[in-house]
Amino acid sequence: MSESTAAHVEPGNIHSGRLFVGSCIALISTSVAFAVIGDIMGTLKTTFVLTNAQVGEIGGAALWGFTLSIIALGPLCDALGMRNLLRFAWVCHLAGPLLMMAATGFWTLFAGALILALGNGTVEAACNPLVATVYPDRKTQMFNRFHVWFPGGIVIGGLLCFAFGQLGLGSYKLRLALILIPTVTYGILFMGQKFPITERVRSGVSFGGMVRATLGRPLFLILFLCMGITASLELGPNRWIPAILQAGGMHGILVLVWISGLMAVLRFFAGPMVHRLSPTGMLVSSAVLSGLGLFWLSFAETMAMALVSATVFAFGVCYFWPTMLGVVSERVPKGGALALALMGGMGMLASGMIASPWLGRIADLNLPARLDGAKSVAVLQRVVEVYTPLAAAAREPFKKEIQAAVDDAAGILAKAGAGQALPDGTANTLRHAVAASASAPGSKEAGDVVAQVKAVLDPADNYGGRMAFRRLAPLAAVIVLVFGTLYISDRRRGGYKVVHIAD
Repeated sequence: MSESTAAHVEPGNIHSGRLFVGSCIALISTSVAFAVIGDIMGTLKTTFVLTNAQVGEIGGAALWGFTLSIIALGPLCDALGMRNLLRFAWVCHLAGPLLMMAATGFWTLFAGALILALGNGTVEAACNPLVATVYPDRKTQMFNRFHVWFPGGIVIGGLLCFAFGQLGLGSYKLRLALILIPTVTYGILFMGQKFPITERVRSGVSFGGMVRATLGRPLFLILFLCMGITASLELGPNRWIPAILQAGGMHGILVLVWISGLMAVLRFFAGPMVHRLSPTGMLVSSAVLSGLGLFWLSFAETMAMALVSATVFAFGVCYFWPTMLGVVSERVPKGGALALALMGGMGMLASGMIASPWLGRIADLNLPARLDGAKSVAVLQRVVEVYTPLAAAAREPFKKEIQAAVDDAAGILAKAGAGQALPDGTANTLRHAVAASASAPGSKEAGDVVAQVKAVLDPADNYGGRMAFRRLAPLAAVIVLVFGTLYISDRRRGGYKVVHIAD
């Protein structure tokens, strides 16, 4: 719906409650996707023989692809129409999971994750201005209410993924199919609905005025940069928590569900917190607790310690995303859809293109410190001994897959036998051995080898991931200083003040 035609929509024909519910369920699609991708990262790593860095790229694409759509489409929300944006999101939420389910390797997984993320970004591009328009006097509170369903959807998706695992339904394809359920639901809810014109258009602020109000405000630019840090602290670790803790023998998906459940409850009751602390005060408290919680989580080697540290982390990150959007919408109201799109885009760009892959690379760098050399050599010898006759007896294409694992193991053994320390690629060769076992179903010997490989590899994967968390945590100190300065400035001016678009 364009600016010129939007005015012809009669307010009485707009069902605000249904639009809000539809927006919440659309957000559930994005959060179920987040939970599912986080849960299957370890499975993808072994099934397709990927490095931590490659898995980080896939997980990152599922985040930074959000940036492409929200920055490209968010500023055009009024021209293209919320309805058309949500139609595009619906198509992406169908196509992305289906492509990943049919994937044959890294690039098709990457492409599916990217398409899925385009849908996620488009939901935010359309629904954030919708919420701001429908609730102009309670923006920060209602942004928190709307964004309840990001962690809420993670709880739903995470519990279902855990249940599938407990029932022996371990297929990553089945878990990806979960994304399709809320997608079909929000498509039905939005069908035939009319949408309001945005607050910016209704108030007569031109597109050029929106651009000037956004990019010409130092406050917006400061918050824009801080959004990259807050989103990296929240979404980067949450993407990796299931895989890292699972490698440490813990139920990582349950920890993510616990974090998300706390976030959902806290966001729902954000109103009293806003009244008591003010939005900038909430951001200061969030920055302190998120840094402490993440640093503590990097020491977690038991489920109990993981849950306690994750609780502190959840209290820290729960208000970051919606409160940042609320502050921008309340302090830079003429920025409209552009300001909200740039904020959301920055958050996903930083967390998806920088934080998630960076955490994977740091994990890869630290992993060798806990990869026992003697045990690695011994288990690779077992791979060669057990898989060689299995490869000889197998049919194509299983023969090729098993033999490739044997050749990889032999190559590492040759280098290690020449007096070198464990060479680069040892961890991925161990993962290859696990993946190749799927080509020899029913083989007790292959199953025993997999158990031995995981006993060597998993503790190293867990350690590398926890070290990555420890390296990220100090970023919280940067935003403590920035938000603290804004909070003190507000206090000196008599408190936090909401700026109205007519001011």
